[in-house]
Amino acid sequence: MTLDQLNELNDQTAYDWFQLACVAPKWVSQMVAARPFSSLDDMQQQSAEIWRSLDKEQFLAAFEGHPMIGDVSTLKAKFANTAGAAGHEQSGAAIADENTLQMLLQKNKEYLNKHGFIFIIFATGKSAKEMLSALLSRIDNNTDVEIANAAAEQNKITQLRLAKNLEQE
Repeated sequence: MTLDQLNELNDQTAYDWFQLACVAPKWVSQMVAARPFSSLDDMQQQSAEIWRSLDKEQFLAAFEGHPMIGDVSTLKAKFANTAGAAGHEQSGAAIADENTLQMLLQKNKEYLNKHGFIFIIFATGKSAKEMLSALLSRIDNNTDVEIANAAAEQNKITQLRLAKNLEQE
């Protein structure tokens, strides 16, 4: 999809396209309404501004669009449209040793039980051990801190997905 094509899509098709980057309904709707964009930078700046304007409920909705790190199969059942992106983003977990993967899964479950949402991290370029280290450093934070941390990570993920999904003209 080129930027010109994205700018010309009908609202429903544009909504579907933006959901590939982030599933928070308010973010998606506002991105559809913010068109036309003059450049990828313009789109990413508006995305970040919209993201910062959202509330906890919308952040939590966005987090629902992610699999648990190391468990891409959970995403396939919930949000098939983001499965390919998440699988590539988590490629560092795919080459991890079994102990690290088991620890990631165990600690992710503990994190989910404590905070009410899965651990969100910008996983691109990170090994499973780096993701586990980040998870261990964040798991004991209070939930409000973790919502803020996860929202910042979600914004990075969204920005990357917008750029990857848009063909440069």
